[in-house]
Amino acid sequence: MLIKVDMSSGAPLYEQVAASVRADIVAGRVSPGDRLPSARELADALEINLHTVLRAYQQLRDESLIDLRRGRGAVISASAAPLAELSQDISALVARAAALGLSPTTLAALIKETAA
Repeated sequence: MLIKVDMSSGAPLYEQVAASVRADIVAGRVSPGDRLPSARELADALEINLHTVLRAYQQLRDESLIDLRRGRGAVISASAAPLAELSQDISALVARAAALGLSPTTLAALIKETAA
């Protein structure tokens, strides 16, 4: 697992950390039961504040993607498994949209409109 952040991005660092973990789940690079680095280790590796990592982990916990347990750390939860399965559906949708000539921006707008 490689968690990345872009210091020059306008997105908050905690959102970037959470998005990176989500992407690893969707791509199947991590599975339920896999441990994430401790918040302290990740903060040191990324050279960001410990509380930034904790906020990202709390967001992922609130989304039921990870479990946080004292002494055990952050672990990918069983409820994250369907997200990885969704990856195939997303890939098929993106390919279908491209075949129809839809731009990624248009596809994203259609998805937002449908979800609202």
